[in-house]
Amino acid sequence: MTLKLHFILFAFLAVVCGQSAGEKPNILLIITDDQGYGDLSIHGNPHLATPHLDKLAGSGVQFERFYVNSFCAPTRAALLTGRWPLRTGCHGVTHNREAMRPWETTLAEALRPTGYRSACIGKWHNGEQHPFTPQGQGFDEFFGFNNGHWNDYFDAVLLRGTRHEATQGYITDVLTNEAMKFISANKSKPIFCYLSYNTPHSPYQVPDKYFDKFKAKGLENTLAAFYGMCENIDDNVGRLLAHLEAEHLAKNTIVLFLTDNGGTAGVKTHNAGMRGGKTSVHEGGSRVPLFMRWPAANWTPHVVKPITSHTDLYPTLMDLCGVQAPSGPPVDGTSLRPLLEKPDAAGWPERTLFTHNPINETNKYPGAVRTQKYRLVREITGPAGGSKAKANDASAKPWQLYDMENDPGQTNDIASEHPEIVKDLAARYDAWFADISKEGLQRYPLPVGHLEHNPVELHAPQAYFDPPLQFASGPGFANDWLTAWTDAETKVWWEIEVSEAGDYELELAYGASPADAGSRIRLYAGNSAIEVTLPAAEAKEIPLPHRDEAGKARYRNRDWATLKAGTLTLPKGPAKITLEPLSKPGAQVMDLKHLQMKLQPKAPEK
Repeated sequence: MTLKLHFILFAFLAVVCGQSAGEKPNILLIITDDQGYGDLSIHGNPHLATPHLDKLAGSGVQFERFYVNSFCAPTRAALLTGRWPLRTGCHGVTHNREAMRPWETTLAEALRPTGYRSACIGKWHNGEQHPFTPQGQGFDEFFGFNNGHWNDYFDAVLLRGTRHEATQGYITDVLTNEAMKFISANKSKPIFCYLSYNTPHSPYQVPDKYFDKFKAKGLENTLAAFYGMCENIDDNVGRLLAHLEAEHLAKNTIVLFLTDNGGTAGVKTHNAGMRGGKTSVHEGGSRVPLFMRWPAANWTPHVVKPITSHTDLYPTLMDLCGVQAPSGPPVDGTSLRPLLEKPDAAGWPERTLFTHNPINETNKYPGAVRTQKYRLVREITGPAGGSKAKANDASAKPWQLYDMENDPGQTNDIASEHPEIVKDLAARYDAWFADISKEGLQRYPLPVGHLEHNPVELHAPQAYFDPPLQFASGPGFANDWLTAWTDAETKVWWEIEVSEAGDYELELAYGASPADAGSRIRLYAGNSAIEVTLPAAEAKEIPLPHRDEAGKARYRNRDWATLKAGTLTLPKGPAKITLEPLSKPGAQVMDLKHLQMKLQPKAPEK
């Protein structure tokens, strides 16, 4: 065969495989928020139709027992780093406990040196101030929001990088449009698109055509909205897959679909036979769908039976993309490539997976151990299950043991019958937890003064405060504010890390009724202080399109007033900014949304 024929044959094979020599695959990683394993028609849901996701699953590889955390942020930290969440510093969902240590190596950072262009689109939830943000953690582009949820799903004002940008339409459609734009604009190079939908997480808001469909089936409002959001996601996944085909990128794009924790609104209606949902350390709290498709790899469509984990995605994608992991913190996960390429899973080792539900910096439980056969569970429950459990390990219930092969619904606790198994698995959990938490956990100080993120907002849920101050909507999740400031002796403060010494302009976002106007407040850090009087500012409620009654109380937007308070001079390093009242003529000082800090330009040297 001549050299020319060799070349023609090689070129032909490259086209057939969907890759030219040295061409790396694209990655489209789609994750949804609070959608459970049972919230798909492929998993037997009798109310939902998710044909595009069903087709994606059927044309690729389905992971039958794929496990994540039972809460949002820890799952995201694990899949982006390949490490157990506590190793990354992520141990919560709010109060900056959701942030990863800035020196963690994310998938975006690992892929960047090999030519990948990356975008995080949608919900981030691993830190709100640079360098905790997507672009601080290696993503080239970001469009979405940094915190745990958003309050308004229609015409939302999102972030492009660090700047606010108004959008038009339903948020899932908007994020899909953005992902398609990113794919088209960067198709000449390998891309990593991390598309993180914030639906079907509450608030339960969805376009009429989806809501009306499920109301017509007789479902109550919350469930009708939730299922409508799931079908809207499916329609958008269909648009994405069609877009890859139209751009001739489908063959060489690895598409992944998963969810971040167990289900919520749909759990009582259909949960694929599992016990528990979001926040639970039972099976339904952390077992979620994972579908992977890469036509160029010629994987035989099949279902993977062995247990797998969110920590496995980082090493798997690095392996599939032919990228060597950079030096940095060690990875806990295992490449799933053998399970993708061999339907019989021959030679795959037995594994032990773990779940820990963060409450605060000290708690060891709730927790669970999962082997191929058993699930060991230790709970701390509260008035609403795991989401309101108290950080008191002494109140943890005894270990429960379930045979998941013969009792997948966890109806029969066999701990008393097999104390030796309980002892063995509990010891594994103890050793694992001691290892992953040995560096200690903390609420990180909030970074200010980075030019990449200036000005920066310090939000009320990230503050410390004295009683009787409290959050307006419970435990202080995203978008909440401080209220009940009825005692003039109480203070609010933020622990910060000043990256650059200088003058910082401070601006308050707040509300004060005419009857409460006139409070005199003092803001200080170290030896620098300013005082200001608060004028009246109604901060009127902004109506939101909730479908459920609970959402009206939990998710609220207000038209906050802003007030430039003055300038503090801060040295580089750790500091504490304190806000204290000097006088309170009305019933309360104010409602406090956030404090904005802006590093001022330095005067030119003479």
